[in-house]
Amino acid sequence: MKAVQNVLIVDDSPTEVESMSGILRKHGYKVMVATNGEDGVVKAQRHAPDLVLMDVVMPGLNGFHATRQLSRDPLTKDIPVVLVSTKDQETDRVWGMRQGATDYLIKPVQEKALLNAIARIVDPRAAL
Repeated sequence: MKAVQNVLIVDDSPTEVESMSGILRKHGYKVMVATNGEDGVVKAQRHAPDLVLMDVVMPGLNGFHATRQLSRDPLTKDIPVVLVSTKDQETDRVWGMRQGATDYLIKPVQEKALLNAIARIVDPRAAL
């Protein structure tokens, strides 16, 4: 996997977007934002980010459905998607992975957890 530089955050919560954007920018990542699943899919297709951080619970197209669309689209199927959610049941995690997610983080996302998820995407053996 190539290095992660450009990250697309798909989340309808301004607080969560600000938190994750701050962590990512502090560590040198470029950040794009989409506030719903439909816009997230379009931006991923148009800009081909290195990583998508996808909220699960959003109005309209939820994160599970958006992740499934990205994982099945030839243009975006190789972009890793990390689901980010307040839903912390094992069934949610399993369902998310079945939709094509690479990882699953629980909100509020802690800096170390986010950086570890990115490290695992670049090198699955890595962890900080």
